[in-house]
Amino acid sequence: MNTEIFGIIAMFLVTLLLAIPFGKYIAKVYAGEKTFLDPVFKPVESLIYKISGINPENEMNWKQHLSALLTINLLWFFISMLVLMNMSWLPLNPDGNPDMSPDLAFNTTISFLVNCNLQHYSGETGLSYLGQIWLMFLQFVSAATGMAAAIVIFKAFREKSTEKLGNFYDYFLKSSTRIFLPLSLIMGAVLLFEGVPMTFDGKDKVITLQGNTTEVSTGPVAAFVPIKHIGTNGGGFFGANSAHPFENPTYFTNMVEMVSQLIIPMAMVFAFGHFIRRKKFGYMIFGVMTAGFLLLAIPTITMEMNGNPAISSMGIDQSLGSMEGKEIRFGAGASGFWSIVTTVISTGSVNSMHDSSVPLSGMTQMLAMMVNAFYGGDGAGILNIFIYIILAVFISGLMVGRTPEFLGKKIEAREMKIAMIVALFHPFLILAGAAIATAFPDVGTSTLNNSGFHGFSEVLYEFTSSAANNGSGFEGLGDNNPFWNISTGIVLLLGRFLPIIGPIAIAGLLAQKKYIPEGEGTLKTDTSTFGLMIFAVIAIIAALSFFPALALGPIAEYFSLK
Repeated sequence: MNTEIFGIIAMFLVTLLLAIPFGKYIAKVYAGEKTFLDPVFKPVESLIYKISGINPENEMNWKQHLSALLTINLLWFFISMLVLMNMSWLPLNPDGNPDMSPDLAFNTTISFLVNCNLQHYSGETGLSYLGQIWLMFLQFVSAATGMAAAIVIFKAFREKSTEKLGNFYDYFLKSSTRIFLPLSLIMGAVLLFEGVPMTFDGKDKVITLQGNTTEVSTGPVAAFVPIKHIGTNGGGFFGANSAHPFENPTYFTNMVEMVSQLIIPMAMVFAFGHFIRRKKFGYMIFGVMTAGFLLLAIPTITMEMNGNPAISSMGIDQSLGSMEGKEIRFGAGASGFWSIVTTVISTGSVNSMHDSSVPLSGMTQMLAMMVNAFYGGDGAGILNIFIYIILAVFISGLMVGRTPEFLGKKIEAREMKIAMIVALFHPFLILAGAAIATAFPDVGTSTLNNSGFHGFSEVLYEFTSSAANNGSGFEGLGDNNPFWNISTGIVLLLGRFLPIIGPIAIAGLLAQKKYIPEGEGTLKTDTSTFGLMIFAVIAIIAALSFFPALALGPIAEYFSLK
């Protein structure tokens, strides 16, 4: 047990120690300052700009940023549908895997396009190698889209008053070349040395210990897995995701993959402080996020290591913890830690089956996605916490009888309306989706493997994962059918782009306003007191919105085990 706890602490501390200097590097990249990778990637970027005809020096306002972002994503949507619905006759399909149906292709395309990677298929049988490579490409560009959107927020508060917020394509390309590609190459090399396959051959025939001959799927796994985690995407090359020994063979690779998915969400917070020249403000945000993360992670790890009370009542030894649905090479503690990391930062990869977690662990996993602001995904974490900051500033201003101000800009009715729409739309998508699915059981819940409280939790988790652009699932739900493919696809779209459009619009509007120097009555936003205010706003919104639904699912299931 002590060894398991030590491993978890080591993963967190190593990530933190790496994230602080990496955050400074990220700030330099987007500020256009000189970095040690300039000689390697600047010529590559210049060539891409020359071929595409893009001038990275042409700065955009917030509306032009959104136009570029949405247009390029629409292009990828059509290409992806074409690839996924025609894999059977396209190259790189040694196993002869079939085309996707239109509704499954729609769901998969949207899912990877919005950095969610909700998978209603199994990679071994549902995709050709060309399909896997295309989805790997989408994992790069969807993560770069989130990073580029976050940098618009950075830029808006770096300048005192401006309409020019940099160039979307410049931010987008630098995200891919200066951040994702170098980290992916390093991680890919580590995975290769640890035995992760990298081949374009078809299935291997092996003889099992029982003497039977079976076929084992392989493929370009070592290329796929790094961006899956570094880009906080989470899509599995195999159906079992990171519980599969070819994706995550050892405890060491488990640690590497854990650090890789945490490092950019953490580093982006420090990068924000460096970029806007308010490092103390960045540390305050990091403190709020870390407090929320630990309040979810510590109980989950403890509950998973203590075991399932229903199994204990049967007289079964649980000295190893709750090991149902978990890999012995990782253990209950590291699996519980992963389950919170992956839901807090919107990665969605799994190294155990969340459906087998104890009830209250399932609740903390859902809460992590319902809040969706503790670290968050690449770029998305900053966008989400920004909405809560605006709400906290407005409420604080009302409490002291002053016009709310944030970093020298007045928060007025227009910005508040946008912030409230974004904040309330997230619970609306989750709760409305779950309500529709349970109201029409012939299509919504007919494919559940479990009834009762746990069955409702499976439905609630699916829509929570979709709205939070997470992608993990309880997996007790048969979700590859038109209802689930289309309904979650719509939720995926709305849950991704509204939380991008809203914060960029607010930042753009604030950037245009006249800068107001700090005075004696200015609300200090870099203090622990304001941090507590942000945390209170997050807790109140989450509690009021989601407690009734959680009471019907994991909380009721917990009490039913007593």
